[in-house]
Amino acid sequence: MSATGLPDSSGAAMDASPAGGPAPAPRVSRAGRDLRAAIAVGLVLGAVILGSLFLVRQAFIGVVAAAIAVATWELAGALRRGAGVRIAVAPVLVGGQAMIWLSWPFGLRGVLSAFALTALTCLIWRLWGGAAGYLRDVSASLFTAAYVPMFASFAAMLAVPSDGVARVLCFMLAVIASDTGGYVAGVLRGRHPMAPSISPKKSWEGFAGSLLAGGGAGVLTVTYLLGGQPWQGVLFGATIVVTATIGDLVESMIKRDLGVKDMGWLLPGHGGMMDRLDSLLLSAVVAWLLLSLFV
Repeated sequence: MSATGLPDSSGAAMDASPAGGPAPAPRVSRAGRDLRAAIAVGLVLGAVILGSLFLVRQAFIGVVAAAIAVATWELAGALRRGAGVRIAVAPVLVGGQAMIWLSWPFGLRGVLSAFALTALTCLIWRLWGGAAGYLRDVSASLFTAAYVPMFASFAAMLAVPSDGVARVLCFMLAVIASDTGGYVAGVLRGRHPMAPSISPKKSWEGFAGSLLAGGGAGVLTVTYLLGGQPWQGVLFGATIVVTATIGDLVESMIKRDLGVKDMGWLLPGHGGMMDRLDSLLLSAVVAWLLLSLFV
């Protein structure tokens, strides 16, 4: 969930009056987020990811699987609330877990096989709901299965090789640098909206900040963690910035179409788990592809 706009000064905390006036309001961003809560949640999530990588590398698969189960449930709920679409929740949840867990021993074959079986099950599952809305519901089920667990499986596959910890760090640090650089540049210089009809808070200045920070992170991580060439790091970082930005815009478009602000409410300051994964899902696919070529 990138933030590239200028924070609203009206979101600053109010001073409590000596006579017992209103308590200080949470410090919020221009998008209405509680910044302190968002930072705290981000630190906790980062600690969980790092702990899973450095203690038992395989545990990272479990972290991905748990996050994706929650995100899938949130997206299914948003589709139901916003558009009356009822996806095949059970097959998508079970099939999504199969995609992620089979990615470790079987790689792409495991992911694609699990996705194909999930698609087949969704087609059959929805038959008992009648013809009305069949194509709509099945299409949404297949979209959810591909967009959330299938894309996330590529993040899980990053951890499979012996240097998997370094690969995951390259991916995560590039996305974090992109989001942070975009936020800082947007706060300081954001003047020209990038896609006002989709995400009014995004600016071209923020995107430039993302490119600088993401490119720098790519050079440092790919060069020093994986022994790659600097040009590979630049290409990796810049590509991750593009996919992270597109991922954020895609989820913003989905939420606008459904008429919802957030996919869920699990993470204070962020919204739902799906709102935190928007820039990661598309980037995971590209990160796996590029690092498979470079390393």
